[in-house]
Amino acid sequence: MKHSELVCINDYLKQYHKISSIYRVDDSVLRIIFEAGEPLFIDLGRGDSYMFFKEDFKQAKRYTAPFDVLLAKRFSNAKIECMEVEEGNRIWRIGVMASSSYKAMRTTLQLEFTGRNTNAIILDENEVVLEAMRHIDASVSFRSVKVGEILEKLPPKELKEKPFELGGSIEEYLKASYEKRLHVKLEEIKKQKIAQVEKKITKLVQAIDALENEEELMVKSDEAQKEATLVLAHLHTNTIKGYQEAVTLVDFEGNEVTINLPQAQTPQMAANMLFKKSKKLRQKALSVHRQKENLDEKRLFLERMVGVINAAHDPEEIQILVPKQRKSKQKGDESNLYETFLLEGYRILLGKNEKGNIALLQEAKKSDIWLHVKDMPSSHVIICTEKQNVPESVLIFAAKLCVEFSMAQKGGYLVDYTKRKNVKPFDGANVAYEEYQTLKIYKE
Repeated sequence: MKHSELVCINDYLKQYHKISSIYRVDDSVLRIIFEAGEPLFIDLGRGDSYMFFKEDFKQAKRYTAPFDVLLAKRFSNAKIECMEVEEGNRIWRIGVMASSSYKAMRTTLQLEFTGRNTNAIILDENEVVLEAMRHIDASVSFRSVKVGEILEKLPPKELKEKPFELGGSIEEYLKASYEKRLHVKLEEIKKQKIAQVEKKITKLVQAIDALENEEELMVKSDEAQKEATLVLAHLHTNTIKGYQEAVTLVDFEGNEVTINLPQAQTPQMAANMLFKKSKKLRQKALSVHRQKENLDEKRLFLERMVGVINAAHDPEEIQILVPKQRKSKQKGDESNLYETFLLEGYRILLGKNEKGNIALLQEAKKSDIWLHVKDMPSSHVIICTEKQNVPESVLIFAAKLCVEFSMAQKGGYLVDYTKRKNVKPFDGANVAYEEYQTLKIYKE
């Protein structure tokens, strides 16, 4: 961010005298509401820090680190005493007095737009660091940022910047700040996340191709069954001897058939071994079928994920769909049957297949919200409420997931939702439900 931009935004915000709320909505993004004004977002990402207005910023999780706890304690509902931009530095300082405290607590939020070491630092009245978004060690920078230490002031310097032209109102500028970065950032993150998902798809396809041929296994099973039956049918003829390697017999159609016999003490034992071989081959074929079905379902889900990523309108939505890090799931864990998404601290669970839908119905609590596309086969979706009222934004996002991962055709779809206690499962994942409401969702 340019120094002149900071000065301009600072001058605009001087009309406010109170911070109503402030909290982190992404790893490096703060959301501030000044009195009853529009939420101001401050992106402190390294390399391209900036401020912007956005109506529907999607927040995945709620942050509860020491920095976030102190930020809320010291700055929410706090009276603003001063706001200033340091001369010769891209540093914005907001000084407040906490109104909820029994004693006066003066605190400063220092926002540093300094490239590699961009940061948000909470300081007491003596300039001692109380907390910081990023703790910086002296081995990394000439100036450390450590809790309990006085923050060293950055010396002013001559800033070489291109002239800043507002060209309109500050509100229009702050809205345009997000939009002008949106296309490049959106395409970049889409490309990155789709590459991650397609890599998983490639591995699944390779695993499917590596499976034995189910039909060939069934043919071999039938052959072994037929051979065992022929051996049994010719036991009375005494044409088969113990430990005989092969025998030529006449089958039930009158054709001569040569059978390679397993090493066995008696013909009866040889027949039993052939029956056992047939059974194992059949079981293996069924196992291959189940493995292929399972891998195909996973592949289909990931292919749908690629489509949902492509349809996303902002980077925050994609980060919710494919987070930076996922907890590894143990093999055999039922959570492999459904996908988990986080929005505004709420867990949204989406069934990947029929087994996943059944698992969700079994695991959901009575107060959780259940969603399903009206009168059509679809994934089941559960919002884990923890007995809290679910915001409309979370309901709409969950309904959108239900449609995006279930419907192939574009268009408008109705999604019913109700509390899990109103849903009565029967015959697998089929359900009857009552006391429901309906949302209309458009798939683009």
